[in-house]
Amino acid sequence: MGNILALHRELMTKTYQHSPYHAFRISDPKPRQIHKATVRDRLLHHAVYRALYPYFDRMFMGDSFSCRDNKGTNKALDRFRLFAYQVSRNHTRTAWVLQCDIRKFFSSIDQLILMNILRRYIVDANVLWVLSKIVGSFHSATLGTGLPLGNLTSQLLVNVYMNEFDQYVKHMLKARHYIRYADDFVVLSADKKWLEDLLPIIHNFLLYRLYLDLHPRKVSIVTIASGVDYLGWVHFSDHRVLRTSTKRRMFRRINASRENVQVLQSYMGLLSHGNTQKLRCISFRL
Repeated sequence: MGNILALHRELMTKTYQHSPYHAFRISDPKPRQIHKATVRDRLLHHAVYRALYPYFDRMFMGDSFSCRDNKGTNKALDRFRLFAYQVSRNHTRTAWVLQCDIRKFFSSIDQLILMNILRRYIVDANVLWVLSKIVGSFHSATLGTGLPLGNLTSQLLVNVYMNEFDQYVKHMLKARHYIRYADDFVVLSADKKWLEDLLPIIHNFLLYRLYLDLHPRKVSIVTIASGVDYLGWVHFSDHRVLRTSTKRRMFRRINASRENVQVLQSYMGLLSHGNTQKLRCISFRL
């Protein structure tokens, strides 16, 4: 209680300073640098998040699925399948998918742009001061750039940042079949030429308005019939299968945790979201 009261005094007198982060790496499956805040700072992060999340969540588009209540990967996958049916008119015509990924997403967030966006929505000077302390507590390779992967507030703030792009794509570019999960987004259409024309417009908006860059090796325009690798699954016209790398990782972890039933059960839950009858049988035999 003494620590909480001390934190409260620092906030009231505006003498609060965010503590340094503890950095460590994980493989998830690709290597990621996580920055963990102190318990004291995380307490503040949770308070800020609880106050701001309901306010901002109402502004987000319905097809943004990352780090939001009642959303998540599985609902994004179901939405993708629905859009695929709609665009292909129940698989009676070719459906094309523009898929893009933002390079070094969290480490590329421009803090000045983010704070300017926040000022458009928040008028309380005290709240803005606290947010500036949290946002400015971290930087990547460049000063004034980046959000820590590990902060609860970062999950909300990147959605606030990318909401600028979401609204532009939905209302200015009139992309009806658009889904975003964090930095991975898709646009579906029956018109390949329209998607080709859309790509440079999207690239320019992200680069010049948000200072974000598309990953050159993760931009593609393909048909659904040829298979679209999205959110861990490869999607086809009438089914989806688990990504090969995910299958290998699953078998490796099940083999390494034979005594841990929870590992198997968690993967059974994952496999229930696709066409995986054969995989489920193999997993039970391991």
